[in-house]
Amino acid sequence: MSETVPGTPYPPAGDERTFPWAFGLGEYPVAVYGLGKMGLPLAAVFAEETGNVVGVDIDEGVVAGIEAGESHVAGEPGLDDLVSKTVERGALRATTDGERAAESARIHVVMVPTLVTDGEPELGALDAAIEDIAAGLDPGDAVFVECTVPPRTCVDRVQPALVSESGLDPDEFGLAFCPERTMSGRAIEDIRGSYPKVVGGVDPASTELARRVYREVNDAGVHTVRDATTAEAVKVFEGLYRDVNIALANELAQFADAFGIDVTEAIETANTQPFCDIHTPGAGVGGHCIPYYPHFVMGEFEPDAPLLRTARAVNDRMPVFVAERLLDELRAVGTTPADATVAVLGLTYRPGVAEVRATPAKPLADRLADAGVTVLGVDPLVDYVPGFDHEVLDPYELYDRELDGAVLVTDHDVFSELDWGAFDRLAVVDGRQALDLAETDHSVYTVGGG
Repeated sequence: MSETVPGTPYPPAGDERTFPWAFGLGEYPVAVYGLGKMGLPLAAVFAEETGNVVGVDIDEGVVAGIEAGESHVAGEPGLDDLVSKTVERGALRATTDGERAAESARIHVVMVPTLVTDGEPELGALDAAIEDIAAGLDPGDAVFVECTVPPRTCVDRVQPALVSESGLDPDEFGLAFCPERTMSGRAIEDIRGSYPKVVGGVDPASTELARRVYREVNDAGVHTVRDATTAEAVKVFEGLYRDVNIALANELAQFADAFGIDVTEAIETANTQPFCDIHTPGAGVGGHCIPYYPHFVMGEFEPDAPLLRTARAVNDRMPVFVAERLLDELRAVGTTPADATVAVLGLTYRPGVAEVRATPAKPLADRLADAGVTVLGVDPLVDYVPGFDHEVLDPYELYDRELDGAVLVTDHDVFSELDWGAFDRLAVVDGRQALDLAETDHSVYTVGGG
């Protein structure tokens, strides 16, 4: 791990920025723009460290709740208490007025949503936050972008906007990309130091500003990289690796029947070699990261990037592959799909996390419905998924329904705890290698196992 950029003195000779080089983080007010499921934990951790944070969000309900000491983010251990504690002692405040927040802050941290629409990165929320920051940007301020963006966003988009709209010269403020490296369900732990914090500035001085700030927050240290674009690429590459690796596992899983083997067993055994690390196949890839990050790169290289495009296509098709296997299982046990009622088990993209963005359950359920199946969505954490046009049940409501089949999409613990013997013979597809139905009469197809 590199704590500095080799060969670069700090501060660089001739740098005239007024941001202090030797400082305690608590001396400088912080504004965090975006108080979603990663932004609020970040704001709360900064508030605990600095005692002076204002969080900015466009949602008035979110802001009102935080001002009352309440977290709107579910499933994050320790977050409720941390928000309550920091708000009570005045260390954390919230507002919808980004410009006013920017005027009072010296350190500006951007954690707004960056998604994809029709295959194109959607950076409107980032642009809006930067416009607010520019309205209150003073010489010596530091701007840190944490939300995932396409490489070169800081140098080609953020810095020019800050210069144009603030009237400052580029060497009058610091700008660095400092990607969040957190997972839902462990955000506070990750922010505080599960992994080193990666930082890269648009110039060496900005890198040093970021290093000095984040070393006060992250116990695992700070890994500096050459520049902001490298830091942006690091974050995107982490997601691309996982997408391509999962696609390999998913494609291999589709060969299980032809090979006549348990592909998952073969993968696990291959992984006993230290140079092999194939992921586990499954019913599909969802969430706010992996399905989106490839588009942050592919769009720049149309029609190139064949590996990334192929991986995305393989993973996007996986829910349909799983649905087709269930239709096969239904027919194998003598059930006509048009007469069948099937439970789709798991609507969130990950167990234990109430996040449904890009959930594979939706395309899977839609394929079943196209074949005439009556679909019941089942999840212990959510009762609504945008665009999921099927009835949604609590897991224990299944006992009151007549089922012909079930498909496991997300392996919430509750699905393993169900009394599967209470159901008449079902056609089952286990999309996560997580159900133990060996002692039942159900007809089971396991993704990767055949």
